[in-house]
Amino acid sequence: MRTLVLNAGYEPLAVVSFKRALLLVMNQKATVILREEGNPVCAASGNWDRPSVILLTRYVRAPRSHHVPVSRRGVLRRDDHRCAYCGRSAATIDHVLPRSRGGRDTWENLVACCLRCNNTKSDRTPAEMGWELRFTPKMPNGRSWAVRGVERPLPQWSEYLATAA
Repeated sequence: MRTLVLNAGYEPLAVVSFKRALLLVMNQKATVILREEGNPVCAASGNWDRPSVILLTRYVRAPRSHHVPVSRRGVLRRDDHRCAYCGRSAATIDHVLPRSRGGRDTWENLVACCLRCNNTKSDRTPAEMGWELRFTPKMPNGRSWAVRGVERPLPQWSEYLATAA
C-alpha cells in the first residue's frame, strides 16, 4: 500500500510505502490524516492504523521546479499511454524529428507511440510519412508533476491532490 505525504501547508510532497509512513508516525515526525479502515498493522507494540495520508509535523517546502525532467515514463504518462499518430495503446516513445537528423530528447520532440507506428515511421518525419500528430507535444505543467510517485493516485487522495494542480 502507498501513502501520500503532505507538508505542514497541506501541499503534497511524495508518495511513500505505508511502512515508511508508519515509521514517520511512530517517530512523531508525522500525524495520520486519513487511514485505511479495517486494515490495521499488527505489531508487537500493538495495532496501528494503516495510514493513507500523513501530515509532516515540520514544514518542508514543496519543490517549485518549473522544469520537469524528460523521461520515458513521463512521456507515456503525459500522452496517457496513447499513440500520438493513431491513438492506439502505446508502450514505446518516438522522436518526432529522428535523432539521426538532429532530434533531441525534449518534451516537444518525444511522443508516446505504438510499436506498429514506431516501426513504420522508422527514421522519417511525420510530414514525410503524410502523418499528423494528434496533439502538439509540450512540457507538462502543474504541481502534480513535481510530486514523486503520484502516477497512480488512490481515490481518497483526490481532495489533497486537487490543490496541487
